[in-house]
Amino acid sequence: MKCPYCKENDSRVIDSRSADDGATIRRRRECTSCGRRFTTYEVVEKQPLMVVKNDGRREVFKRDKILNGIIRACDKRDISLESITNLTNEIERDIRNSMEQEVSTAEIGKLVMSKLKNFDEVAYIRFASVYRKFADISSFMEELQELQAQKQAAETDKV
Repeated sequence: MKCPYCKENDSRVIDSRSADDGATIRRRRECTSCGRRFTTYEVVEKQPLMVVKNDGRREVFKRDKILNGIIRACDKRDISLESITNLTNEIERDIRNSMEQEVSTAEIGKLVMSKLKNFDEVAYIRFASVYRKFADISSFMEELQELQAQKQAAETDKV
């Protein structure tokens, strides 16, 4: 690794630590020439992931769009930003682990909704109302009734 101070090509690793939940390795290095220390980060190179929009257009995957959608759905709920970020990380990991280079917005929306359903019911309904474009109160009520039925079935299974 080239020293940022003297531009010498030789340095040694003093300390290595995991960062970003294991997605990054942080290394403290020392230049063998000038003796100064500096930090480097090693990350896995990610293949570009393309999102196929409903109209057929393609754009580069942006995790911030998912994060912002979940933040809006969780607005005024007692949910920490850390929990929301962890959920977003989990969703992105699932999308990238599919090993597909293209994913549709419909698939992303379904995944977000399935994760939100177990994360926070109110956030799930808020997200679903935008994602599914509820046209009237009856479609909204159908979603609520389905959620209630699933919740009751889960409680029955516990007993």
